Amino acid sequence: MADENFSVIAVAIDENTEAITELAAGSTYPVLMDEDHLLTELFAISNVPSVIWIDEDGMIARPAAAEFGTDTFTEITGISRETHMQQVRNWVREGVLPDDASYSVPDLAEEEVQARLHFRLAAFLRRAGRVDEAETHFDKASELTPLDFTIVRASMPLRGGDPFGEEFFDLYQKYQDAGSPFHGIPRGAA
Repeated sequence: MADENFSVIAVAIDENTEAITELAAGSTYPVLMDEDHLLTELFAISNVPSVIWIDEDGMIARPAAAEFGTDTFTEITGISRETHMQQVRNWVREGVLPDDASYSVPDLAEEEVQARLHFRLAAFLRRAGRVDEAETHFDKASELTPLDFTIVRASMPLRGGDPFGEEFFDLYQKYQDAGSPFHGIPRGAA
């Protein structure tokens, strides 16, 4: 829908430029890197993927929602992209927002703010070669928000883990068992 004045911009909350470059190969939209997770703080994002609609005036038209642009993860999540894509088409072509667009995403709770600060400090210490100190802060961040993908899953590759491996699937199972908590529009809120 580029010819309809619509653009997609992906933002990876990752440090591994090579991995993101590989994942973004063939994309027709820009993929930006946010290794400091500033977007997760600015928009109170706790899980990925999260989609935020921003209008031509720079205003949030629809806050963070757990949506998918492809069906890559449908087998795991049971979520198809088509409902979301139809909502996007309706917004772009007809100016119609879904009912859940007025949802008010609450601010991050104190433990979420603290977790992000510990994560940011851990990432800084890791980049400075202070791995043992970084681990302490990664642990604290994960302890404060054990089901926050922007913290726990994002720390996996920084700690030598596989964000698509067994550790991730264990996290995903705990997330599902807890009712799939999401800091944004709850699934099925529309």
